[in-house]
Order: sequence, then C-alpha cells, then structure tokens
Amino acid sequence: MSKPDTSVVLFNSKENGGINSVSGTIKSLADQKDHTLEIILINLSDEDISPDVFSSVISTPIQVINSKDETLGAQLNKAFKAATTEQILFTDNRANPITFKSGAIDLYKLASKRSKNTGMVYADYELIKGETVTEVKLLKHHIGRVRDNQDFGKVFFMEKSALEKIGFANTDLKFSTLYDLRLRISQQHELLHIANRYSGSLYSIVAEGKAQNVFDYLLASKESQLEAEDVLSNHLKGISAYLSPGSYYQPRPAAPQSATLKASIIIPTNNRPDFVATAIESVQAQTIKDVEVIVVVNGGNDDPTVASVQRYLPGGDKYDATKPGVQLIVYDINNLGLCLNMGAHYAKGEYYVQLDSDDRLKPDAVEKILAVYDEDPNIGMVIGSYEVWEKQDNGEITRMEDLPVVTHDEWTEENGRNNLLRINGAGAPRSIPIELIRQVGFSVNEEPHCRNYGEDYGMVLKLSEKHRIGRVWDAIYEVIRHSGGTDHSIDQATIDRNDEAKDFMREEAINRRIKLNSGN
Repeated sequence: MSKPDTSVVLFNSKENGGINSVSGTIKSLADQKDHTLEIILINLSDEDISPDVFSSVISTPIQVINSKDETLGAQLNKAFKAATTEQILFTDNRANPITFKSGAIDLYKLASKRSKNTGMVYADYELIKGETVTEVKLLKHHIGRVRDNQDFGKVFFMEKSALEKIGFANTDLKFSTLYDLRLRISQQHELLHIANRYSGSLYSIVAEGKAQNVFDYLLASKESQLEAEDVLSNHLKGISAYLSPGSYYQPRPAAPQSATLKASIIIPTNNRPDFVATAIESVQAQTIKDVEVIVVVNGGNDDPTVASVQRYLPGGDKYDATKPGVQLIVYDINNLGLCLNMGAHYAKGEYYVQLDSDDRLKPDAVEKILAVYDEDPNIGMVIGSYEVWEKQDNGEITRMEDLPVVTHDEWTEENGRNNLLRINGAGAPRSIPIELIRQVGFSVNEEPHCRNYGEDYGMVLKLSEKHRIGRVWDAIYEVIRHSGGTDHSIDQATIDRNDEAKDFMREEAINRRIKLNSGN
C-alpha cells in the first residue's frame, strides 16, 4: 500500500447519525482521485468501533481514538499528533453528515501550494435541507475577520507544521476551540478561501437550516461569551492590537460655542409616518427639557414622514411651545451618514442622543446619560441599555418578555473596546458630544460594502480608542420590531454585505491600534 499523503480527522457521534452516516463520509473520501489517505476517527459514542468496521467502503486502515469525555481541544490534539502526513483534512462532522466531492482533496492541495505560508484552507459548501440544496458562499479572510460568529464551514485543510508551530489546539476551552485555533493560525500563516461561483462547492452538509435572528447573541451563555472574549483578547495581544485598560484616553472636547441646549436627539428617517410621532413625543416627554428633536427625512419633500413631522412645528396641530422644539431637515438622498452628520451640523445641543424613528426613549433617558458624562471628562461616548418591543398586526406594541434587557455587558470598563471587535452590536442608545461628531464624522457609505449599515460602528471603534465609554445599565430605550424594520427577515446576501462592511471597519481599527501601540 502506498504511503498516505493526507490524514483525515473526523468524528463518530450519535448526533451525526453514527456509523452509517460516517460510512457515507468515508465512502466519499474513498472516491477521491489517486490519493492514499489515513483515517483518524474520534469516537464520541458509547459503542466500541473496530478499525475494520469501514473495510467495505475503504481499504485504508482506520485509527480509532476513543475520547468522549475530553474537551474538543484534547480530542483534536490526539488526532493531530497521530497524523503521519504533513497535511490534515479536519472534518467537523460532529453534528452533521458531510459528503465530499470527488475532486475535493485535489483542490485543497492545489490551493495550499499557492502560498508558501499556508496554514489553513477553507471552502464554500452546499447545505442540504430536505429537498433544498443551497450553495453557501463564505467570506475571504483578512485581519479584520475577528468575529466569533463568522462561518468558515465545517472542513479545514491544515498544514501540520502550522499546527505544531502554534502548539496545536487549546485543551482548556469549552466553547471556542475552533475560533481560537483559526485566530492563532492566522497570526503566523495565511487562511486561504476557495470560492464557488456555481457548482463549485467542495463538500455538502446535511443540516436543519436556521433562520437568521439578530438577537441570537442575547441568548448565548455568559460563560461562552467570556471565553470567546478571552480568546479574542489573546489574539489581539498576539498581533499587537490590544488596548490595555485606560490606555490612550484623553479629555473630550469642549462643547461648541453655539450650543444653547444640553442635548440634540437626531432622528434620521425615511417613509416612517406611522412611527415618527411616537419617537418625537418620547423626546418631548423627557425629564430634562433642555433638549431638541432634529428629524432628518431623506426621502425628499414627497416623503409622507414630512407631513407627520410638520404637525409638531409652529402652526401644526401638535405644536406646543412649552415642549422641546422640533427641527425638520429634508434631503432627497437616502444616506444615513448624511442625515446624522448634517443633524450634528445644525444641532444646538452639547450632546447627540441616538433615536431611530421607529423606536422610543424612556422619559429619563437624557437625564441618565448626562449624569454619566458628569462622572469623567474623558468619557467620549455614553451607551445605554434597551428593551425589545414588537408591533403586532393589530397595531398594539408589546414587550418581548423572552428577551432580557439588552445591557451589552460585554462593554466592561477594562475590555469593552477590545471586545467590540468580536461582536456586531455596539449597544443603544448611544450618545456622543456634538463636537466629537463634527471632528470625526459618521460614515457616509464611502467604505466598501456600506449601504446605510454600520455608519456609526466605525465611529464607536474610533472614539473608544481615545476616550472612555460611559454606561447606563438601566433600560432607557425601547427598540420596536416590526415587519418593515431593518432587523426583520434578513436574507443571507444582506447579512454577508453587512458583515463585509463592519469587518472592513474592524480591519481599519486593528491597523490603527497596531500603529497606536507602536508609538507612531
């Protein structure tokens, strides 16, 4: 028998269908073109598996590792160290049956040779749910891809030398083993992506698909979140992009001389005539009256939101001179960054407070935000906490009781600005000194992939590098979900575009931090 050229690591488990399912995976490996493989099977089941149990589908001997009660890192290390070849095809079939296309290993090997510093190759795949086959197209890796929820697929073609160089997998982790492994590989080696236009996937996964829910992260366990945070922090330290607690903080700028109010609540909006009144009235109900509402409609003069806002202007039937005033600015360009930047330009307040046109502020929101600014002159942004509400078909708005108050408690004093690189949410509502907005500015969709998404994420990253972030832990904001909302029924193409936009901002932030830490 020829000497093996590739080691394949895969699992047998109850969840993936057991021996019958694994036999299908191994049969697809036996069909690879002109390759001699060694199979290393990590057995997670209670059944004893004989090495020759798969002899009917492949002539290669099977090495069985019984490692049910160990961590994933310990299981992988046993398999990686047992591999006798220089290239390892790690197949994460713990929960899902996987089938390889006949040219998969050829293509993995060709891609690996394309670079002298390859550490890992990953590829697009097919997701099979019932009779439906969906081609899943992954994003190409770069230094900004540090989210813990990024999909890299379930199959990884790795160089054993790269694994040895980083000391193999971390055996102490319970949830983030693969996240940690690919981040550490990326510090010293390239992560290469094989893309598929159509019919070019390297393997298929049988799985129950799950609809995207932007609030999934709220239901993740605290333990898993803290572990992932540690993994990212260690990675940032490894690439000199970690910001140590309190480093580089400086005082926020003085209020503009033109500021005559404490806060300006800027509401960018487009075609929200049925919601904007509630948003405006939530501002006028604030316990702090030294505020204003600036509604920036970007749908042009024919946008029905304009008429709704005009009711609160002098001469309108809802105008009340005893309540905080309302400014109306109208543009015919649908660009959120334009709305926010120009709202700040016309603002009379010392601080900006975020409010989406379909959401509401609690009556004490501004009061609690201003109290935080008074604590420390280095605070350059205040982030609050919010409740999630939902508009029913009958128009009634009710609290989603299954979701807790969203505090974004990953925004710790010590590590929040590092942990922000891992997650997509920056918390709400956000408040920023108007002068800082005028100096730094919101994105106006000039970055790659930005489409009225993440216009404030880049600013949060920038401000957190030079200023302390203050927090309000009480719920001061109500997010209202409805069928027309931007977080409702998001398709995969939109998810990918949004992730591309924020990952570009992460890339820029990481490069800034590396430069900052170098003293340049």
